[in-house]
Amino acid sequence: MDWSGRTWGVTGPEQQAYYPCDRLVEGPAEGWTRAVDVAAPPSLGFRWLRQLTLAPYSYDWIDFRRRKSPRVLVSGLPDLAVGQPFLVFEIASFATDRHITGVLAAQLAEPHGQMAVSYTVRPLGDGCRLVVKVVTEARGPLARRLRRRLLAWGDLVMMRKQLLTLKKLAERDASA
Repeated sequence: MDWSGRTWGVTGPEQQAYYPCDRLVEGPAEGWTRAVDVAAPPSLGFRWLRQLTLAPYSYDWIDFRRRKSPRVLVSGLPDLAVGQPFLVFEIASFATDRHITGVLAAQLAEPHGQMAVSYTVRPLGDGCRLVVKVVTEARGPLARRLRRRLLAWGDLVMMRKQLLTLKKLAERDASA
């Protein structure tokens, strides 16, 4: 177990790999990486990642003001676009069936520092692997660094739930 809160479910190569979010945080940065295997095709995994433009899929009573994240794929979602809201981020780049990358909006970056995320889908046999990397600046005053350490643990709890929920929904749809 990694007691830093920086990893969950990832391999060594996945931790060391380059992600689109890596170029979005200036200066010294640290990464938090989380991953899960999904018994569903990459295109279906990506469709569920797109749903993150609608809802968080973690602990809805905390993240979504007690509303329930949709449990079915919503048809007619707008096309992904740079600047579009994506969780607490704004989309910075994307590649269909491969990744959605976002950057923390300036007003949110003020108290926490720069932060970016890449949600990626990687083929794995007949299924796929969802791998997420969060990059955050590593410098700043002590209070900000301590807040970031707590944020890493909070993010681990919430993102673990999120990834397991997306896995469950994608696998349900793949078997239907």
